[in-house]
Amino acid sequence: MHLYGNQTELAKRHFKVGTELWPREMIEAQVLIKKAAAQTNTALGILDKRVAASIERAADEVLTGKFADQFPLSIWQSGSGTQFNMNVNEVLASRATQLLGKGVLRTLKATPQKGGVALSVHPNDHINLSQSTNDSVPTAIHIAALSMIVEKLLPALETLENSLDKKSKSFKGIIKIGRTHLQDAVPLTLGQEFSGYARQIEFAREHLEAGGKGLYELVIGGTALGTELNAPKGYRARIVKNINVLTGIKFKPAKNLFANMAAHDAVVATSGALKMVATALMKIANDVRFLGSGPRAGLGELVLPVNEPGSSIMPGKVNPTQSEMVMMVCSQVYGNDTAIATGAATMSNFDMQAAKPLFALSLLQSIRLLADATHSFEHHCIRGISANKEKLRENAERSLMLVTPLSKHIGYDKAGEIAKKAHKENTTLEEAALALGYVTKEQFRKWVDVKKMLG
Repeated sequence: MHLYGNQTELAKRHFKVGTELWPREMIEAQVLIKKAAAQTNTALGILDKRVAASIERAADEVLTGKFADQFPLSIWQSGSGTQFNMNVNEVLASRATQLLGKGVLRTLKATPQKGGVALSVHPNDHINLSQSTNDSVPTAIHIAALSMIVEKLLPALETLENSLDKKSKSFKGIIKIGRTHLQDAVPLTLGQEFSGYARQIEFAREHLEAGGKGLYELVIGGTALGTELNAPKGYRARIVKNINVLTGIKFKPAKNLFANMAAHDAVVATSGALKMVATALMKIANDVRFLGSGPRAGLGELVLPVNEPGSSIMPGKVNPTQSEMVMMVCSQVYGNDTAIATGAATMSNFDMQAAKPLFALSLLQSIRLLADATHSFEHHCIRGISANKEKLRENAERSLMLVTPLSKHIGYDKAGEIAKKAHKENTTLEEAALALGYVTKEQFRKWVDVKKMLG
């Protein structure tokens, strides 16, 4: 027996598109809004207390994971998400009616009927009271997204940042050759390189916290357009307070309902910040992948953790699987950001943003993927990385770019001539410099001191 009703059945019939259903986090956020609305409507005297209590009980059941199979709708539906909203309304109404019990006769304030009616819960008149799809669905997007960022993504990024910082400190004295344009450059330490990675994650985390600030503003109570039609006086402030109690997050009423309902700029800004996070992760994962290449025919400067067999045909192979996973996740986040930007640019017409389901799917997927990938990358890769000190030293000592300090003593052209001669004849820089007669052995060893190049 289904708890949902006719509108959900119609949506199932008319939107048989794809396999993507509404994210669990969106369902939970929408249900939480219905619970907060029941509390608010009761406090304002427009909803029967017994009906409100049954709605809250039904909502609590769904929030604990019950009736998950009662939300079968495709994400690809009306741009407002009306079918999704009504699916939630119908499920809660049916379950609340069951909890309320049968046979009670009384008049309900929130129904248009006159005279005695069976005490039951209506999806529109009670569950959707003082709301519309246009204010509840974007509110649910903000609640779901910010909850996931605060509870999952930011902690994962902070853990990764700390792990990279620890590696930076442990690699402090290990000298390596730097690389620019994929070519040998002047030296630095492996610790310095990892300190850059740690700062990248810190900056991305700061950018996400700043970019996601718009999610704290909720349009609930604006109803269809922002005029607050059908929402009682005082409803907006009161329901936001109730939402804050239920989520533990300090949301606030939107500064301008018309702006926030006609264009979901907070979602666009947050998605951009997630792209920034993905960019940092992509850089680090790609560097780790190349620095760990080998072990004999690649760079081989990092030793990657052995997590699983790397090949079904080549025994003993260790592949940079965590880096590859992260890079694919980041590519998906880039795609999601493009989808959100396109939806924002083409479907924000007049007084309503009509790409809400697309925003919900793309934004929440990006947050979920980044949180999971960051946790996995830190736990299964960064934490277990070690330095191949012998390979790092060998690469550093053989670098032709150690000639760089000589240019301020003998000039750029002569220093370049030394480097080219050493490379052509496969000799050391010192041997080439002495053969050309540009410096003495004492001068070379005094001026070409790797430790002095590290800053």
